[in-house]
Amino acid sequence: MAVFQSIRNFFVPPTNFESEEIITPTPTTTYEIRPLTDRQLKEVLKLNLRCFKAGENYTKYTFSYLLDEPNSLSYRIVTPNGQMVAFIFVMTSREDGTGHVTTIGIAPEHRRRGLAHKILRHTEEALRKRHIGLVMLEVRVSNVAAQNLYKNLDYAIVQRLHSYYNNGEDGFLMVKSL
Repeated sequence: MAVFQSIRNFFVPPTNFESEEIITPTPTTTYEIRPLTDRQLKEVLKLNLRCFKAGENYTKYTFSYLLDEPNSLSYRIVTPNGQMVAFIFVMTSREDGTGHVTTIGIAPEHRRRGLAHKILRHTEEALRKRHIGLVMLEVRVSNVAAQNLYKNLDYAIVQRLHSYYNNGEDGFLMVKSL
């Protein structure tokens, strides 16, 4: 039975939390964007679970794939002491010149500080340097804060994706020309 649980844990992220986390904003600090590599796999897994408690959590297998995939870009934002507080993963296609933001997460205690804006702008510049002309992403219909962020960065809703998420919630496909 332990073998089956180990296999399951490899493909399905844990969803049981011992207690509800109390979020207290951290003191204001400075941040730095750095590449995200497989050396930070455990750290990104932990942050992912904190960012998407009731959402679409990626598995260790998915993050490993994204970190090893040559057409993937990944960045993290760290504090001066090296703590990861944000991440982003983007898959690119040189054939059609597109980038797809597969996931972006900001630690709850570091939200509302412009970090999502900062890491998206940084990623968009990296995409431009790779001659990627269009970037796309999906966002939950209920996530109005994220939609507003993307709209302020010139993303536009182009399609409603019915029952896109595992819980049946619809999503929006948003795109931006670079």
